[in-house]
Amino acid sequence: MDHGREPRAVTAMTAAIAPPTVTEAGSPTRRIRSGRRTHGTVRVPPSKSLTNRALNLSLLVEGETEIIRPLESEDARAMVEALERLGYAVEKVAGGLLIRPERSVEGAEIDCGASGTMLRFLTASLATRSGTWTLDGTDRLRERPLAPLIASLRELGAKIESLGDEGFAPIRIHGGTLKGGKTSLDAGISSQFLSALLMASVRAEQRVSVHVTELTSAPYVEVTLRAMAEFGYLVRRAEGTFTIEPQKRAGRRFVVEADYSSACYFGAAAALTGGQVTLVGLRPDSGQGDARFFSVLESMGACCAWIGGDLEVTGPEKLTAVAESFSDMPDQVPTLAALAPFAEGTTEITDVGHLRLKESDRLRVVASQLGRAGVGDVLETSASIVVPGAWARASPPSQAVTIDTADDHRIAMSFALLGLRRPGVSIAEPGVVAKSYQDFWDDFRAVCEPES
Repeated sequence: MDHGREPRAVTAMTAAIAPPTVTEAGSPTRRIRSGRRTHGTVRVPPSKSLTNRALNLSLLVEGETEIIRPLESEDARAMVEALERLGYAVEKVAGGLLIRPERSVEGAEIDCGASGTMLRFLTASLATRSGTWTLDGTDRLRERPLAPLIASLRELGAKIESLGDEGFAPIRIHGGTLKGGKTSLDAGISSQFLSALLMASVRAEQRVSVHVTELTSAPYVEVTLRAMAEFGYLVRRAEGTFTIEPQKRAGRRFVVEADYSSACYFGAAAALTGGQVTLVGLRPDSGQGDARFFSVLESMGACCAWIGGDLEVTGPEKLTAVAESFSDMPDQVPTLAALAPFAEGTTEITDVGHLRLKESDRLRVVASQLGRAGVGDVLETSASIVVPGAWARASPPSQAVTIDTADDHRIAMSFALLGLRRPGVSIAEPGVVAKSYQDFWDDFRAVCEPES
């Protein structure tokens, strides 16, 4: 199976989610233009998390699913290709995708690329689907843990084999074996384990009861529950236990809301440069955990206000350091770390040990690249990072530096922020942003690097 080293083939159906249009997709580096004040309007792209959940739920319903405004990204294209291999037709329709069962498939090898979300969701969902299924992906994906999820699925009757190291991809799933019953789940490494179990359990043969002993990134579970509710699924919960009855539901029309994770970069850019940005399309009542990042920006001195249905962020004259647990919004740790050298005081980001198991070891990469850029005395522990406000009163260095993104989209986008005030920053392999935000550089150029 291809392990992500060659470009993914684009078939007529996978073209329903278009290939990347990132200007820098083939460029080795992108130089960031510093000294400009962020100003303008960004139409926030659709949510990666909700797109992933809607695509996964389309496997579990009966009949057609219409997904309105799905995110166009590498992860979404990988999931669309998986749906096709599983016998679904995926068509582009006005405003979105129409997904419908087309043929019976008894087995397939599925390449998850670098998508941990896809790997974990399909590990559970395919346990409900008759056939033999093999899941694999990139070398980095093979390092991302599955053991707690596999253990719970096996307790519920699923037959899953590890084809390499136990508890890691590649795995083989003997589908149609998820019986039901009770299980305990440790989701302290990833809330995706719980989300995967909750969604798949609606197609188990019997009632499923999941007792959660540890949980990180809890808001992502709320996002899952909201998505399930929109598809008509019922989940009961009490005192850390989730109960799901077998349920059959017809396909639904699902509208993907705008992505707070993507919006955070531009709110942070306005805060960092003393500028102003208007973010269009966000829901004030969203359950997305990264919405809290805007409260963190307010604690640092920014003004965040809803005006006419849009979120407007205005940067302060100076930033103030914060000490925060980011357990519930780990994707924004690199974002805050990029602001921290310019904030008065010392920024402490805690309870984020699970960041070491993302697309990269994000704690290690963030600490090393801040050091490369000239920020001294960054303290990295097993589950936290502490960054001094080294450039809050002193000018940052200006010698050229190229940030190693470690093939991680969030490192690329976050360290682009650093370059807005630290001259000489270039981002290596800028096309990696296509994993979650393929138009990032176009939007970044428009509001963060204006001509005048």
